[in-house]
Amino acid sequence: MPTILFNKPFGVLSQFTDKGTEGSKRPTLSHYIDLPGVYPAGRLDRDSEGLMVLTSDGALQARIADPKFKAAKTYWVQVEGTITSDAVDALANGVTLKDGPTRRAKARAIPEPNGLWQRDPPIRVRKSVPDSWLELTIKEGRNRQVRRMTAHVGFPTLRLIRAEIGVWSLEGLKPGNWREA
Repeated sequence: MPTILFNKPFGVLSQFTDKGTEGSKRPTLSHYIDLPGVYPAGRLDRDSEGLMVLTSDGALQARIADPKFKAAKTYWVQVEGTITSDAVDALANGVTLKDGPTRRAKARAIPEPNGLWQRDPPIRVRKSVPDSWLELTIKEGRNRQVRRMTAHVGFPTLRLIRAEIGVWSLEGLKPGNWREA
């Protein structure tokens, strides 16, 4: 049963078809992966980038996607503003969103990740507002959770890249490329 790692580019839907919009030209996984029988283990928003695991193993899909298994997912997050230690601490301790409190997380400010590719299109830049990076590892996966968490502590997300899922990493994968795990 193949398991593959895919670096999803910005703007790509994390599904193989775009059934919702007939005649849509939005790119899907099928634009990059021509391997029958594999399916995404979890989702990644269209405006997010990075690691996706695809597999034909239903049990593995469940262990990755189902919150009860608490699979760790690590994100590199570019935020608007210079992230503060108070904001990092709040993210690590969990914040209360409209749908309830988040679990504790690992959070730390980081420099821009080495070897990071340019996003197409680039993020919006405001000359008067700096940006900064943080690394956030969560063990749940609510809808747009990382974006909502950073906004909650006053630092809206500009760019979101999933770097790791459990033992798998994005290392060595260029956007749009995949490899067997």
